[in-house]
Amino acid sequence: MTRLTHSLSRTARPRPGLTYPEVGTTRSPEDLPEGYHHLRYSVVVGHGRAAFEAAGAAVTTWRTHRASGATVRSEAVRAEPGVRLEVSVGRGRVRLGVPCAVIWTAYEENRTGFAYGTLSGHPECGEESFVVDLAPDGTVRFTVTAFSRPAAWYTRLAGPLVPVLQRTYARHLGRTLRRLVRA
Repeated sequence: MTRLTHSLSRTARPRPGLTYPEVGTTRSPEDLPEGYHHLRYSVVVGHGRAAFEAAGAAVTTWRTHRASGATVRSEAVRAEPGVRLEVSVGRGRVRLGVPCAVIWTAYEENRTGFAYGTLSGHPECGEESFVVDLAPDGTVRFTVTAFSRPAAWYTRLAGPLVPVLQRTYARHLGRTLRRLVRA
């Protein structure tokens, strides 16, 4: 994938079905909205331009999610603003599918990623971003940023367990992406 020398960051217009008003807030991770649980997780996944290209492609084509064990059904093969998708884990009656829509994307020289927001039917309410950055020293860093709160009875009942599961999944995505970059 060729890197563009100018910014191609885009944000979707709010779409029907989004379950929260702070659309696009994960673009500025230091200003996450109050009243939500916040997740910030960052890990080094490689070094150099080739690692950055591989990581960016894996994140924006859902490969990282799929390689982590999740199933992704999407309207598109790559993250673009407005694309709807469902990420699910488990099988059969124990399968949990969560509907989302891509809110913003970044296809930049040293930054690639996207954020999706929750749609009606998602057990949480909020937004999550998945971003790969290439630092001047060549370090490739993957960052997951999210804000969320329960939207279903079972996530309210799970209480403090949900943020623990979210952090565990973010770490799992980081390990998965590091493995994909090395392959």
